[in-house]
Amino acid sequence: MCLKDMHLPPSALSSSLRVGNVEIRNRVALAPMSGVTDLPFRMLAWRFGAGFVVTEMVASRELVGNAAESWARLKNSGIDPHIVQLAGREAHWMAEAAKIVEANGADIVDINMGCPAKKVTGGYSGSALMRDPDHALSLIEATVKAVRVPVTLKMRLGWDENSINAPLIARRAEEAGVQAITIHGRTRMQFYNGNADWDAIRAVRDVISIPLIANGDVDTIADAMEILRRSGADAVMLGRSCQGRPWHAGALAGAADEPAATEIAAIFVEHYAMMLDFYGPEIGLRHARKHVGWYLERFAPDLLTERKAEMLTSKDVKLVSDRVATAIARSGLEPARGEMAA
Repeated sequence: MCLKDMHLPPSALSSSLRVGNVEIRNRVALAPMSGVTDLPFRMLAWRFGAGFVVTEMVASRELVGNAAESWARLKNSGIDPHIVQLAGREAHWMAEAAKIVEANGADIVDINMGCPAKKVTGGYSGSALMRDPDHALSLIEATVKAVRVPVTLKMRLGWDENSINAPLIARRAEEAGVQAITIHGRTRMQFYNGNADWDAIRAVRDVISIPLIANGDVDTIADAMEILRRSGADAVMLGRSCQGRPWHAGALAGAADEPAATEIAAIFVEHYAMMLDFYGPEIGLRHARKHVGWYLERFAPDLLTERKAEMLTSKDVKLVSDRVATAIARSGLEPARGEMAA
C-alpha cells in the first residue's frame, strides 16, 4: 500500500497532540510493557523521537509501601513528558500512588486497565477491571481527584468477545475527567493471539471527544496510517514491534531514520551498557537477556544456535557485547526500508 493511496497524509503521524495541558511532540508512542520499557529503553526511544513513552506499570499499593521495584520503575531522566502508568484494584491506593508520582515529577498519570497477564488479572487489576465497570470507575474517579496533572486510561476492547464494553467505560471515563484513552484492539481473553481489531476501536471514537490512541499490531507506516483511518484515532501506540528496535516509534513518526546494520550494532552496545549500569551487573545481565534475544532474532537470524545460546547465557559482559554487535554488523540486515516507505 502506498501512502498516496491513503486518506491521511504522513504528517498525521508527525504533528503534535495535546493531552490536557501537556503537548505531545508527535503521534507515535511507545507502549508501556512490563519487563521491557524500563528507563534505559525509554531513554533510547525518547532520544530517537518517540512521541511519548510510558513507564512499566507501577503497582499502586506497593509504591505507597515503598517497594524498591516500584520506585525503580518510577524513575525518569530528562524524558518530557514523564508519564507514569499505575496499576491497582483499590481506589484508595490508586489515589495515594497518583499523589506520589505527581510529587515525583509525573506530567501525566496513566491507569492500567489493559494488562492481560494472569498474575495481574488474578489480583483483579489490569484488564480484569473491565469486568466490573462501576468498580473501575471508582478507581478512575479517585485517581483524577487526587492529582492536578492529566489522567489517561489504557484498556482493551473488553474482557472477552461477549463483553465488549470499552465504549461504555471510555464514555464514563471522559465524564470522570480522563484526558485521553488508549485502546488495544483485542479482548483480554485473546491475550496477543489473532489480529487486533482496528475497526472495533472506532466504537470508542464515536462516544468520546478526548484524544484516542490506537494500539495493536502496528509495525509499519502503512499499519499506522491504516489503523488511524479505520479507528478514527488521533495517534498510534507501538508495543512488541519495538522490541529489539528502541528507535522504531521515532522512525515511524519521521523523527529518526531507520539505522543501518553497523548503527544497530552500536545502539545495541549502548543499550546493553545502559541496562548493566541501571540495574547493576548481576541483575542487569538477567534483564538484558531478553533484549539480546530480540536484537539477534531481528538482525542476526541465521546465527548458529550454539553461538546464540552462548550470547544469551554468558556472564562475560564484554564477550556478549562484542559478539552480539559483531553478529548484527556482519549480518548486513537492517529494517526493510520498503516497509517504512510503503
